[in-house]
Amino acid sequence: MVNHDHYAETARKLDRFDAVPDDVLCHVVTRDGLCFWVFDRDAMPELTGDGDSDRELAAALCAGCPVTNACLELELRTSGEETVGVWGGLAEDDRREVYRVWKRRHINRRTQAGEWW
Repeated sequence: MVNHDHYAETARKLDRFDAVPDDVLCHVVTRDGLCFWVFDRDAMPELTGDGDSDRELAAALCAGCPVTNACLELELRTSGEETVGVWGGLAEDDRREVYRVWKRRHINRRTQAGEWW
């Protein structure tokens, strides 16, 4: 079952990164992300495609990481709906749902500020 409130809350938490440039986010995530210096990236378990199992795996891999929100923001910016793997403590399906809300929030903020792409 899709939990739209949870996705909206997750997207809202990312608002604080709106003004942070991509290169700064990338630097922070690669410097401080647990998956970059604790795990052997070649030996990390793969997602199964089963929503519940993937959620549990993502939560376990990212437990205690100090940059999960920055990591999620970076992945949403760079991969959008094409996101794969584990980023920001979320499995792919959940990130895609968060992305839809996140994108709408960004479009609405820019429209309200009078900005146009």
